[in-house]
Amino acid sequence: MDQPTTPTPSTPDASAAQAQSRGLTEDEAGGASAPELAPPWAVCIGEGVRRALRARPYERQRGDPVYRPLRIYTLDAGASRGDAPVARVNVPYEPLAPGPKGQLFEVEETFRTADGLRPQVVDLDAPRVLLESGRTPSPSDPQFHQQMVYAVCTLTYAAFRKALGRDLAWGFDGTPDADGLVRLRLLPHAFEGRNAYYDPEAGTLNFGYFRNAGDARGRNVPGGVTFTCLAHDIVAHEVTHALLDGLRAHFTLPTNPDVLAFHEALADLVAIFQRFGYPEVVRAAIRRARGRPEKSEVLTGLARQLARATGHHAETLRSTVSAERDLPRYREASPAPHARGELLIGAVFEAFLTVFQRKSARLLRLATGGTGILPEGDLPADLVEALADKACALAGQFLTICIRAVDYCPPVDIEFGEFLRAVITADYDLVPDDPWGYREAWIDAFQRRGIYPHGVASLSEDALLWRAPRPGTPPVADLSFGRLAFGASPTQVAGREELEAQATALATYLTGPGRLQALGLAEPGTDASGNVIDPPCIESVRPSRRVGPDGQMIFDLVAEVTQYRTLRGPNGTPMRFYGGATFILGPSGAIRYVVSKDPTSARRLQRQHAFVESDTGQRAWVVRDGRPQSTAHLFRLLHARDTVG
Repeated sequence: MDQPTTPTPSTPDASAAQAQSRGLTEDEAGGASAPELAPPWAVCIGEGVRRALRARPYERQRGDPVYRPLRIYTLDAGASRGDAPVARVNVPYEPLAPGPKGQLFEVEETFRTADGLRPQVVDLDAPRVLLESGRTPSPSDPQFHQQMVYAVCTLTYAAFRKALGRDLAWGFDGTPDADGLVRLRLLPHAFEGRNAYYDPEAGTLNFGYFRNAGDARGRNVPGGVTFTCLAHDIVAHEVTHALLDGLRAHFTLPTNPDVLAFHEALADLVAIFQRFGYPEVVRAAIRRARGRPEKSEVLTGLARQLARATGHHAETLRSTVSAERDLPRYREASPAPHARGELLIGAVFEAFLTVFQRKSARLLRLATGGTGILPEGDLPADLVEALADKACALAGQFLTICIRAVDYCPPVDIEFGEFLRAVITADYDLVPDDPWGYREAWIDAFQRRGIYPHGVASLSEDALLWRAPRPGTPPVADLSFGRLAFGASPTQVAGREELEAQATALATYLTGPGRLQALGLAEPGTDASGNVIDPPCIESVRPSRRVGPDGQMIFDLVAEVTQYRTLRGPNGTPMRFYGGATFILGPSGAIRYVVSKDPTSARRLQRQHAFVESDTGQRAWVVRDGRPQSTAHLFRLLHARDTVG
């Protein structure tokens, strides 16, 4: 994933070759002088731009159903009936071939029985299956396994699509079908092993199955078989990796300890907040925990069946809450991705609980005559219902907040503090008035863990907002909505020619005099140390439509640009040091926000060198063709270290 796509030169103005050299501080450039330009140079257009047309959800036709009801496990195959483990969900409708195979996902069956036969693939359009809302949930029915992965992946994709206001592209290349579509292939029985992983090279989600440990607990039979494809958390987690890879393909480059940890944390957060989308599960958990979600392992733990089946010492594989005495701190956090990711997960879930307590306080006062102290015994059914409704709605909002913030993240080298700034900026953009203190809760939770964004003077909201480019930076006139061609809606690009025209317009804009300097990028050329700075590359230009709580809408374009400098790595081998910028452009083409990572930054380079030389970094990087590169099958190796997920 770290190899650049074959560049397609734009047609820049010739005057761009005479642009002034960029002025750099010693911290930004490590003391190097500004690069000498070698005119003319051209911005490249990466393959990611064209991928936007290779993943298109089905467009509902007149007379089509809105949804396809299907049954799934809300938790896993080993959950108790008291936890409401089965739900009938409304999956966005599309015609399906057996598999099932739709426009985004294709389930492939690879499992072979003892006699060498493969199970039949499920046909969800068969009349009897339609009448019964799909196959009956069962760990012994391979066709239900196929239904399970398709349904959860489709629901997770729908959550991302709703949050971002557009169709999502995949981050991998594949062989398009006759309609030009590339699907993510889902393999519910890919291999025997305690693992599940996303493979960006093959474009697959691979789910393992394994024999339970001799000390397996719960409803797991020692020596029996557990299927990772039946754990809702794991399926949602893995497809989130694929969706995030499509949004930020360079987040698979482990340039600092936070990068892979962010991948893991976001995938876990999506899985957790998706679970809150099943009211029956939340009501049962709220009832047992007496109105306190943080006391329910059903709501706060991940992959409970897997932990029990493998003899794990804890009831869940990972948890979203930590005891106050064990509250981790950012500076002391382990560089291991899952352990470090729990730091971010804990901060986000703490913010969720803080807002939930604020919103539920009135209900508790009404139910207790103003004391707020619940009596002994079962909670009244109406109170349980009201608290569960609050928790479900709030979790949906937090899921949207987490996903939406990805558009406001830098294109490379993500740090936890930058995710906080992305969340604050995206939320402030849409909801300037924050009466319940959502953003305050986020800031406080990050501060309690010592997560401070680099380069900010305080943790006030206004200090955390991303900034616009320097005054006088002109708009990208050719990217104003008045000049763009759309498909069925302002969130759909008209076609390949329009996509390439938009990318070319941005590429041409960047070649203007002084533009790169104003936008946090570097002038191409060779610096005083002999390091070559390549021209920027347009990775994506995507529309966005976001809807606020009062129905207000914001339409934007989100552009992702990368740039790298080639230098000597820790062992003397050539190494690409990536930078870049994310641009948020308004309907007039004005650049509202710039989120940049300077490709000449000495601070980031020092941090990357330290990480690459660490034990964790050594497992994430290999030397290939004479240069350090991200490990092949990164997610398989990453997940194998913590059993699964």
